[in-house]
Amino acid sequence: MLDILYQDEHIVAINKPSGLLVHRSPIDKHETRFAIQLTRDQIGQRVYPVHRLDKPTSGVLLFALSSEVAALLTQQFTARTVHKRYWAIVRGYTQDSGVVDYPLQEQWDKMTDNLVSQDKSAQSAVTHYQQLAKTELPFAVGRYETVRYSLVELYPKTGRKHQLRRHMKHIFHPIVGDTTHGDGKQNTFLREQFDLQRLMLHARELNLAHPVTGDALSIHAPLAEDFQLLLGQLKLETEQDSDTQANSSDSVKYCY
Repeated sequence: MLDILYQDEHIVAINKPSGLLVHRSPIDKHETRFAIQLTRDQIGQRVYPVHRLDKPTSGVLLFALSSEVAALLTQQFTARTVHKRYWAIVRGYTQDSGVVDYPLQEQWDKMTDNLVSQDKSAQSAVTHYQQLAKTELPFAVGRYETVRYSLVELYPKTGRKHQLRRHMKHIFHPIVGDTTHGDGKQNTFLREQFDLQRLMLHARELNLAHPVTGDALSIHAPLAEDFQLLLGQLKLETEQDSDTQANSSDSVKYCY
């Protein structure tokens, strides 16, 4: 059963697990489980996707319950009035806060993007980030005698493909568990030492105007157990907000 974060007669939001595709894709021809179908079967009615999360990313995934509401939500996403907040564990010590303003070339995939122009110029892409906690552990990886990691909060201002993963790589703080844009040595170490099996990127919060009432709506997604486990193993302890206090702010316990 999927964790339903919010539902009314117009929309439904789930906490998508890492490893679950949003919809059928030629990238994974043998996959049989999809968020759209699972949500539809669980609530007993058709759902309409209005945005996407990568397969390895967990967190808030919003669906409309009619084509009319889907169109209204799409307008908000297109106008960039929907605000997203992510948590990620990255390699190294980031700055306390910063902005990554780095245009991204549209990524072409021969299996899924046949209509994408490979000659298209890079598109503007902006991500704000804030460091929540950091840690250093006495393990030698590569040429370094210790390993360092940061827990960061990410605020994408645009919605380019793999934007957060590519932007963190661009500033030399790749998200751990990222097999495409990440650090292979770090991923191998974390897999062998802590049984890392996923991308450590979580869509923590989605803020938007309700498409019908216009009321401000903030949807929070609790961290999955595997994400919490790695935070503890790396001594990046957090206290969850959305399990106990609706619409409250996250609090972070710093443990070095």
